[in-house]
Amino acid sequence: MSAGRLLGVDYGSKRIGLSVSDPDRKFAFPLTTYERRSREQDAAYFRGFVTEEAIGQIVLGLPVHLDGHEGKKAAEARTFGAWLADTTGLPVIYFDERFTTVEAESALWEAGLSHQKRKDRRDRVAAQILLQTYLEAGCPENPEAGPLEEPDKNQ
Repeated sequence: MSAGRLLGVDYGSKRIGLSVSDPDRKFAFPLTTYERRSREQDAAYFRGFVTEEAIGQIVLGLPVHLDGHEGKKAAEARTFGAWLADTTGLPVIYFDERFTTVEAESALWEAGLSHQKRKDRRDRVAAQILLQTYLEAGCPENPEAGPLEEPDKNQ
């Protein structure tokens, strides 16, 4: 496993939620929501970000269907992850993100935040939930690992 903190990424075509772990990789903290710009600006942002935050590995949320199969959004996330790995030179682990946005919205709603404040924070909180789930799962190295088991196709 790479040294350094972990970066949790909640991928979106317009906004990307970012969270970071503590150096001991026990806790995840919401950090920011990055508004995508151009490919060049995005690359410069992420290269600077991983250096500034002492990131050693990236955990990217993989949106899979309830039955465990990947669709169009998962393919987009994998394409982004490959670009992010190439751009930053860091390993990217894909981790099941089912329900993270729903959990984030629910937590923000319970906190009594207005619609605008929930919208502003939703992606980074979803990234925090994703990263905390990954940490609690023991930081599995298998890029296909996730909190839910894939259904047995032989049954």
